Amino acid sequence: MSEGGDKKPGWFGRLKAGLSRSASQLGGSISALFTKRKLDQAALDELEETLIQADLGVATAAKIVKAIAKDRFDKDVTADEIKTALASSLAEILQPAEQPLSLEGEKPQVVLVVGVNGVGKTTTIGKIAARLREQGRNVVLAAGDTFRAAAVEQLKIWGERVGAPVLARETGADAAGLAFDALTQARETGADVLLIDTAGRLQNKTDLMGELAKIVRVLKKQMPDAPHHVLLVLDATTGQNALNQVATFKEICAVSGLVITKLDGTARGGVLVAIADKFGLPVHFVGVGEQAADLQPFKAAAFGNALAGVETAS
Repeated sequence: MSEGGDKKPGWFGRLKAGLSRSASQLGGSISALFTKRKLDQAALDELEETLIQADLGVATAAKIVKAIAKDRFDKDVTADEIKTALASSLAEILQPAEQPLSLEGEKPQVVLVVGVNGVGKTTTIGKIAARLREQGRNVVLAAGDTFRAAAVEQLKIWGERVGAPVLARETGADAAGLAFDALTQARETGADVLLIDTAGRLQNKTDLMGELAKIVRVLKKQMPDAPHHVLLVLDATTGQNALNQVATFKEICAVSGLVITKLDGTARGGVLVAIADKFGLPVHFVGVGEQAADLQPFKAAAFGNALAGVETAS
């Protein structure tokens, strides 16, 4: 998707800006570490500590350091060589996660969107709906976070903006009943995709687990294969806590893919590498801003370059 204005930087530029905190932390440390220095064990230990501090996690940091040391141990290296090697290692770990969201097959494709409150679920649904509408697909939105009036209103605004009907109920209404009615409407109107927002109140995990399980049950009454996708939205500024959220929601529901939001300059982007390495889930989209075009399909090499602070011609 191309941008209209000349003033806005390209996608890599915005991704790089979004990862600037992590990249400057990593890049500054690597530059300080590898000024006229051999890649000896002490240097590797310091590099590993730097990667851990950048939210890559202990296991992932150790894997990357091992890969970087393989052909370079005890040789003179420059900071740029290490950054390039780091970018390559990051891309290799992230590559399996680079999977587009496929919405082919049975219609409507039902996408359940989950995550804790405040991560940007509702905005993400709106942005995905905008992409799908640009592709000419008919989309129905379900305001399933019935406990937050603001979330319902926000989804209605997105629906109007992109030309997608929004099914909503009064505050506190049964989310599963709403999901059932939304699927009925989507089937009756021949919609291609149904996007369902959900609550994210993790204070009482048992209640949330029960609510999401009920939504899945009622969807399956109409369509045995529904939901076709369960997308977990994660806020990139939360760092290592995002790992806990993935583990928790994998317990609660069958998470099929991830969307990473708020890569906005304060992001702790290294955690995405740790998540991809640990859980092996597809990362369908990353978001760098508020506009619909600021949500783009995840690209492993671009993310690795941006995080490592390596320039690219693309």
